[in-house]
Amino acid sequence: MHLYFAPLEGITTYPYRNLHHKYFGGVDKYFTPFLAPGPEQGMSVKEMRDVLPENNAGVPVVPQILTNRAGDFLLASKKLAEMGYREINLNLGCPSGTVTAKKKGSGFLLYPDDLDRFFDEVFSDASVRNGEFQISVKTRIGKNEVEEWPEIMAIYNRYPISELTVHPRIQKEFYKGVPHLDVFADILKESRNPIVYNGDLFTAEHMKKFREKFPTVENVMIGRGLIRNPALAELIKIEEAGVENAQVCAGTENGNKETSPEQAEKTVPESRNTGDNLMPRIRAFHDEIFEYYRETMSGDRNLLFRMKDLWSYMLEEVPDSEKLAKKIRKSQHVPEYLAAVDEAFAGWERTF
Repeated sequence: MHLYFAPLEGITTYPYRNLHHKYFGGVDKYFTPFLAPGPEQGMSVKEMRDVLPENNAGVPVVPQILTNRAGDFLLASKKLAEMGYREINLNLGCPSGTVTAKKKGSGFLLYPDDLDRFFDEVFSDASVRNGEFQISVKTRIGKNEVEEWPEIMAIYNRYPISELTVHPRIQKEFYKGVPHLDVFADILKESRNPIVYNGDLFTAEHMKKFREKFPTVENVMIGRGLIRNPALAELIKIEEAGVENAQVCAGTENGNKETSPEQAEKTVPESRNTGDNLMPRIRAFHDEIFEYYRETMSGDRNLLFRMKDLWSYMLEEVPDSEKLAKKIRKSQHVPEYLAAVDEAFAGWERTF
Protein backbone atom coordinates (compact mmCIF):
# COMPACT_ATOMS: atom_id res chain seq x y z
CA MET A 1 0.00 0.00 0.00
CA HIS A 2 1.11 3.55 -0.79
CA LEU A 3 0.11 6.36 1.57
CA TYR A 4 0.05 10.01 0.55
CA PHE A 5 -0.03 13.08 2.81
CA ALA A 6 -2.74 15.48 1.64
CA PRO A 7 -1.94 19.20 1.83
CA LEU A 8 -3.42 21.53 4.40
CA GLU A 9 -3.00 25.22 3.76
CA GLY A 10 -0.97 27.02 6.41
CA ILE A 11 0.23 23.79 8.05
CA THR A 12 1.93 21.36 5.66
CA THR A 13 4.48 23.75 4.20
CA TYR A 14 8.07 22.62 3.68
CA PRO A 15 9.25 23.00 7.33
CA TYR A 16 6.42 20.75 8.49
CA ARG A 17 6.95 18.24 5.67
CA ASN A 18 10.69 18.04 6.29
CA LEU A 19 10.27 17.47 10.01
CA HIS A 20 7.50 14.95 9.53
CA HIS A 21 9.71 13.00 7.12
CA LYS A 22 12.56 13.22 9.64
CA TYR A 23 10.60 11.83 12.58
CA PHE A 24 8.09 9.43 11.00
CA GLY A 25 7.89 6.80 8.29
CA GLY A 26 5.08 5.53 6.12
CA VAL A 27 4.42 8.46 3.77
CA ASP A 28 5.21 7.80 0.11
CA LYS A 29 4.29 11.25 -1.25
CA TYR A 30 3.77 14.67 0.32
CA PHE A 31 1.52 17.04 -1.62
CA THR A 32 2.16 20.76 -1.25
CA PRO A 33 -0.53 23.27 -0.31
CA PHE A 34 -1.87 24.57 -3.60
CA LEU A 35 0.09 26.98 -5.75
CA ALA A 36 -2.11 29.55 -7.49
CA PRO A 37 -0.18 30.81 -10.53
CA GLY A 38 -1.38 33.83 -12.49
CA PRO A 39 -0.90 34.70 -16.16
CA GLU A 40 1.63 37.46 -15.46
CA GLN A 41 3.21 37.04 -12.04
CA GLY A 42 3.43 33.25 -12.11
CA MET A 43 3.99 31.84 -8.63
CA SER A 44 4.49 34.10 -5.64
CA VAL A 45 7.77 34.29 -3.73
CA LYS A 46 6.13 32.40 -0.84
CA GLU A 47 4.90 29.65 -3.17
CA MET A 48 8.27 29.37 -4.88
CA ARG A 49 10.00 29.02 -1.52
CA ASP A 50 7.76 26.08 -0.65
CA VAL A 51 8.75 24.10 -3.76
CA LEU A 52 12.43 25.02 -4.11
CA PRO A 53 14.40 21.77 -4.38
CA GLU A 54 16.82 22.85 -1.65
CA ASN A 55 13.87 23.21 0.74
CA ASN A 56 12.61 19.71 -0.03
CA ALA A 57 15.78 17.66 -0.29
CA GLY A 58 15.21 13.97 0.29
CA VAL A 59 11.44 14.35 0.70
CA PRO A 60 9.09 12.84 -1.94
CA VAL A 61 7.11 15.97 -2.81
CA VAL A 62 4.38 16.55 -5.41
CA PRO A 63 3.46 20.20 -6.15
CA GLN A 64 -0.26 20.92 -6.36
CA ILE A 65 -1.67 23.67 -8.58
CA LEU A 66 -5.02 25.47 -8.25
CA THR A 67 -6.22 27.15 -11.45
CA ASN A 68 -8.89 27.01 -14.14
CA ARG A 69 -6.62 28.32 -16.91
CA ALA A 70 -4.74 25.73 -18.93
CA GLY A 71 -2.05 28.22 -19.95
CA ASP A 72 -1.28 29.11 -16.34
CA PHE A 73 -1.23 25.44 -15.37
CA LEU A 74 1.20 24.57 -18.15
CA LEU A 75 3.50 27.52 -17.49
CA ALA A 76 3.77 26.67 -13.79
CA SER A 77 4.13 22.94 -14.50
CA LYS A 78 7.03 23.54 -16.88
CA LYS A 79 8.80 25.67 -14.26
CA LEU A 80 8.29 22.90 -11.72
CA ALA A 81 9.55 20.29 -14.19
CA GLU A 82 12.71 22.37 -14.63
CA MET A 83 13.18 22.09 -10.85
CA GLY A 84 13.07 18.32 -11.14
CA TYR A 85 9.43 17.54 -10.35
CA ARG A 86 7.95 14.76 -12.49
CA GLU A 87 4.39 14.79 -11.18
CA ILE A 88 2.14 17.84 -10.99
CA ASN A 89 -1.21 17.62 -9.23
CA LEU A 90 -4.29 19.64 -10.22
CA ASN A 91 -6.55 20.66 -7.34
CA LEU A 92 -10.22 20.10 -8.24
CA GLY A 93 -11.17 19.27 -4.67
CA CYS A 94 -10.82 22.41 -2.54
CA PRO A 95 -14.29 23.24 -1.09
CA SER A 96 -13.44 26.74 0.20
CA GLY A 97 -16.08 29.29 -0.79
CA THR A 98 -13.49 31.91 -1.70
CA VAL A 99 -11.89 29.39 -4.09
CA THR A 100 -15.03 27.91 -5.62
CA ALA A 101 -16.54 31.36 -6.22
CA LYS A 102 -13.67 31.93 -8.69
CA LYS A 103 -14.54 28.69 -10.56
CA LYS A 104 -11.49 26.96 -9.11
CA GLY A 105 -11.01 23.87 -6.97
CA SER A 106 -14.26 21.91 -6.73
CA GLY A 107 -16.04 24.98 -8.13
CA PHE A 108 -14.59 24.11 -11.54
CA LEU A 109 -16.58 20.85 -11.51
CA LEU A 110 -19.79 22.79 -12.10
CA TYR A 111 -18.57 23.67 -15.62
CA PRO A 112 -17.89 20.33 -17.36
CA ASP A 113 -17.49 21.81 -20.84
CA ASP A 114 -14.85 24.25 -19.62
CA LEU A 115 -13.16 21.48 -17.65
CA ASP A 116 -13.03 19.30 -20.77
CA ARG A 117 -11.47 22.15 -22.78
CA PHE A 118 -8.94 22.68 -19.99
CA PHE A 119 -7.82 19.06 -20.11
CA ASP A 120 -7.80 18.97 -23.89
CA GLU A 121 -5.40 21.92 -24.00
CA VAL A 122 -3.20 20.56 -21.22
CA PHE A 123 -2.89 17.03 -22.58
CA SER A 124 -2.33 18.31 -26.12
CA ASP A 125 0.76 20.23 -25.04
CA ALA A 126 4.02 18.79 -26.36
CA SER A 127 5.68 18.74 -22.92
CA VAL A 128 2.87 16.58 -21.56
CA ARG A 129 2.71 14.32 -24.62
CA ASN A 130 6.49 13.85 -24.45
CA GLY A 131 6.28 12.74 -20.82
CA GLU A 132 8.30 15.59 -19.31
CA PHE A 133 5.93 15.39 -16.35
CA GLN A 134 2.81 13.46 -15.36
CA ILE A 135 -0.47 15.04 -14.37
CA SER A 136 -2.47 13.74 -11.44
CA VAL A 137 -5.78 15.13 -10.21
CA LYS A 138 -7.44 15.48 -6.81
CA THR A 139 -11.20 15.81 -7.10
CA ARG A 140 -14.53 15.80 -5.35
CA ILE A 141 -17.54 14.11 -6.94
CA GLY A 142 -19.44 17.29 -7.73
CA LYS A 143 -20.21 20.85 -6.76
CA ASN A 144 -23.84 20.76 -5.62
CA GLU A 145 -25.21 17.29 -6.36
CA VAL A 146 -23.85 13.74 -6.38
CA GLU A 147 -25.62 13.29 -9.72
CA GLU A 148 -23.03 15.55 -11.35
CA TRP A 149 -20.44 12.79 -11.07
CA PRO A 150 -21.12 10.64 -14.20
CA GLU A 151 -20.48 13.59 -16.53
CA ILE A 152 -17.32 14.54 -14.63
CA MET A 153 -16.15 10.91 -14.70
CA ALA A 154 -16.63 10.76 -18.47
CA ILE A 155 -14.28 13.73 -18.83
CA TYR A 156 -11.58 12.19 -16.64
CA ASN A 157 -11.80 8.95 -18.60
CA ARG A 158 -10.91 10.77 -21.82
CA TYR A 159 -7.45 11.74 -20.57
CA PRO A 160 -4.36 9.82 -19.36
CA ILE A 161 -4.37 11.08 -15.77
CA SER A 162 -1.54 9.39 -13.85
CA GLU A 163 -3.61 9.11 -10.65
CA LEU A 164 -7.10 10.31 -9.81
CA THR A 165 -7.50 11.01 -6.09
CA VAL A 166 -11.18 10.98 -5.17
CA HIS A 167 -12.69 12.55 -2.07
CA PRO A 168 -16.24 11.21 -2.37
CA ARG A 169 -18.13 14.25 -1.16
CA ILE A 170 -19.60 17.19 -3.05
CA GLN A 171 -18.32 20.71 -2.44
CA LYS A 172 -21.22 21.95 -0.36
CA GLU A 173 -20.76 19.09 2.12
CA PHE A 174 -17.25 20.32 2.96
CA TYR A 175 -16.15 17.66 5.50
CA LYS A 176 -19.55 16.99 7.07
CA GLY A 177 -21.55 13.79 6.99
CA VAL A 178 -20.02 10.61 5.65
CA PRO A 179 -18.24 10.07 2.31
CA HIS A 180 -20.36 8.56 -0.48
CA LEU A 181 -18.68 5.17 -0.54
CA ASP A 182 -21.34 3.79 -2.89
CA VAL A 183 -20.24 6.36 -5.47
CA PHE A 184 -16.60 5.50 -4.81
CA ALA A 185 -17.38 1.83 -5.49
CA ASP A 186 -18.82 2.83 -8.88
CA ILE A 187 -15.75 4.96 -9.60
CA LEU A 188 -13.48 1.97 -9.04
CA LYS A 189 -15.42 0.03 -11.66
CA GLU A 190 -15.63 2.81 -14.23
CA SER A 191 -12.33 4.67 -14.03
CA ARG A 192 -9.79 4.15 -16.80
CA ASN A 193 -7.18 5.85 -14.62
CA PRO A 194 -5.57 4.63 -11.37
CA ILE A 195 -7.63 5.64 -8.33
CA VAL A 196 -6.47 7.00 -4.97
CA TYR A 197 -8.96 7.20 -2.09
CA ASN A 198 -9.19 10.22 0.23
CA GLY A 199 -11.58 10.92 3.08
CA ASP A 200 -12.22 10.35 6.80
CA LEU A 201 -9.37 7.95 7.63
CA PHE A 202 -8.30 9.01 11.11
CA THR A 203 -6.99 5.81 12.69
CA ALA A 204 -5.38 2.50 11.76
CA GLU A 205 -8.74 0.89 12.58
CA HIS A 206 -10.48 3.14 10.05
CA MET A 207 -7.95 2.03 7.45
CA LYS A 208 -8.49 -1.62 8.34
CA LYS A 209 -12.25 -1.29 7.79
CA PHE A 210 -11.70 0.60 4.55
CA ARG A 211 -9.36 -2.12 3.27
CA GLU A 212 -11.90 -4.78 4.14
CA LYS A 213 -14.48 -2.94 2.05
CA PHE A 214 -12.12 -2.01 -0.81
CA PRO A 215 -9.30 -4.60 -0.84
CA THR A 216 -8.13 -3.66 -4.36
CA VAL A 217 -7.36 -0.03 -3.48
CA GLU A 218 -3.59 0.25 -3.07
CA ASN A 219 -3.16 4.04 -2.92
CA VAL A 220 -4.69 6.19 -0.18
CA MET A 221 -4.32 9.88 0.68
CA ILE A 222 -4.72 11.03 4.28
CA GLY A 223 -4.88 14.64 5.44
CA ARG A 224 -6.57 15.52 8.72
CA GLY A 225 -5.81 12.09 10.19
CA LEU A 226 -2.06 12.63 9.77
CA ILE A 227 -2.23 16.12 11.26
CA ARG A 228 -4.10 14.66 14.25
CA ASN A 229 -1.60 11.82 14.68
CA PRO A 230 1.68 12.38 12.80
CA ALA A 231 2.59 8.70 13.23
CA LEU A 232 -0.60 7.41 11.59
CA ALA A 233 0.93 6.38 8.24
CA GLU A 234 3.65 4.51 10.06
CA LEU A 235 1.16 2.72 12.28
CA ILE A 236 -0.99 1.77 9.29
CA LYS A 237 1.96 0.24 7.47
CA ILE A 238 3.06 -1.68 10.53
CA GLU A 239 -0.48 -3.02 10.86
CA GLU A 240 -0.56 -3.94 7.15
CA ALA A 241 2.82 -5.65 7.38
CA GLY A 242 1.69 -7.66 10.39
CA VAL A 243 -1.33 -8.96 8.47
CA GLU A 244 0.80 -9.80 5.43
CA ASN A 245 3.37 -11.61 7.58
CA ALA A 246 0.65 -13.67 9.25
CA GLN A 247 -0.74 -14.62 5.85
CA VAL A 248 2.68 -15.48 4.44
CA CYS A 249 3.66 -17.54 7.47
CA ALA A 250 0.31 -19.37 7.35
CA GLY A 251 1.00 -20.18 3.70
CA THR A 252 4.40 -21.58 4.67
CA GLU A 253 2.87 -23.78 7.35
CA ASN A 254 0.41 -25.09 4.78
CA GLY A 255 3.19 -26.34 2.57
CA ASN A 256 4.13 -23.28 0.52
CA LYS A 257 7.90 -23.77 0.14
CA GLU A 258 8.50 -20.57 -1.82
CA THR A 259 8.35 -18.15 1.13
CA SER A 260 10.03 -18.59 4.48
CA PRO A 261 9.32 -16.73 7.75
CA GLU A 262 12.67 -14.95 7.25
CA GLN A 263 11.50 -13.71 3.85
CA ALA A 264 8.18 -12.69 5.38
CA GLU A 265 10.01 -10.34 7.75
CA LYS A 266 11.19 -8.37 4.73
CA THR A 267 7.62 -7.23 4.10
CA VAL A 268 7.73 -5.08 7.25
CA PRO A 269 8.47 -1.49 6.13
CA GLU A 270 11.57 0.19 7.45
CA SER A 271 10.23 2.15 10.39
CA ARG A 272 11.56 4.77 12.74
CA ASN A 273 9.58 3.44 15.65
CA THR A 274 8.23 0.79 17.84
CA GLY A 275 5.11 1.65 19.79
CA ASP A 276 7.02 2.35 23.03
CA ASN A 277 8.97 5.32 21.63
CA LEU A 278 6.14 6.87 19.67
CA MET A 279 5.14 9.65 22.08
CA PRO A 280 8.70 10.95 22.61
CA ARG A 281 9.00 11.33 18.83
CA ILE A 282 5.68 13.15 18.55
CA ARG A 283 6.83 15.50 21.31
CA ALA A 284 10.22 16.04 19.66
CA PHE A 285 8.45 16.70 16.35
CA HIS A 286 6.22 19.32 17.98
CA ASP A 287 9.12 20.95 19.80
CA GLU A 288 11.24 21.27 16.67
CA ILE A 289 8.35 22.80 14.72
CA PHE A 290 7.77 25.20 17.61
CA GLU A 291 11.43 26.23 17.71
CA TYR A 292 11.53 26.71 13.95
CA TYR A 293 8.56 29.09 14.03
CA ARG A 294 9.89 30.86 17.13
CA GLU A 295 13.08 31.64 15.21
CA THR A 296 11.38 32.65 11.95
CA MET A 297 8.22 34.47 13.10
CA SER A 298 8.00 37.78 14.91
CA GLY A 299 6.30 37.92 18.29
CA ASP A 300 4.42 35.46 20.45
CA ARG A 301 1.09 36.27 18.81
CA ASN A 302 2.03 35.01 15.34
CA LEU A 303 3.92 32.03 16.73
CA LEU A 304 1.06 30.91 18.96
CA PHE A 305 -1.53 31.44 16.24
CA ARG A 306 0.37 28.98 14.03
CA MET A 307 0.77 26.42 16.83
CA LYS A 308 -2.86 26.72 17.95
CA ASP A 309 -3.91 25.90 14.40
CA LEU A 310 -1.90 22.69 14.60
CA TRP A 311 -3.38 21.79 17.99
CA SER A 312 -6.92 22.25 16.69
CA TYR A 313 -6.29 18.91 14.95
CA MET A 314 -3.90 17.19 17.34
CA LEU A 315 -6.16 17.62 20.36
CA GLU A 316 -8.61 15.18 18.76
CA GLU A 317 -6.20 12.48 19.96
CA VAL A 318 -6.07 13.75 23.55
CA PRO A 319 -8.48 12.86 26.39
CA ASP A 320 -10.28 15.82 28.02
CA SER A 321 -9.50 17.81 24.91
CA GLU A 322 -12.22 20.42 25.55
CA LYS A 323 -10.56 21.64 28.75
CA LEU A 324 -7.09 21.53 27.20
CA ALA A 325 -8.26 23.26 24.02
CA LYS A 326 -9.48 26.18 26.11
CA LYS A 327 -6.11 26.45 27.88
CA ILE A 328 -4.15 26.36 24.63
CA ARG A 329 -6.55 28.69 22.86
CA LYS A 330 -6.44 31.26 25.68
CA SER A 331 -2.65 31.25 26.04
CA GLN A 332 -1.17 34.60 25.06
CA HIS A 333 2.48 34.03 25.89
CA VAL A 334 4.93 31.20 25.33
CA PRO A 335 5.26 30.03 28.98
CA GLU A 336 1.52 29.51 29.44
CA TYR A 337 1.27 27.86 26.02
CA LEU A 338 4.07 25.41 26.88
CA ALA A 339 2.47 24.60 30.24
CA ALA A 340 -0.79 23.73 28.47
CA VAL A 341 1.12 21.66 25.91
CA ASP A 342 2.88 19.70 28.68
CA GLU A 343 -0.55 18.84 30.07
CA ALA A 344 -1.85 17.85 26.63
CA PHE A 345 1.08 15.53 25.95
CA ALA A 346 0.75 13.94 29.40
CA GLY A 347 -2.86 13.09 28.60
CA TRP A 348 -2.05 11.90 25.09
CA GLU A 349 0.74 9.63 26.35
CA ARG A 350 -1.74 7.72 28.52
CA THR A 351 -3.59 6.61 25.39
CA PHE A 352 -0.59 4.68 24.02
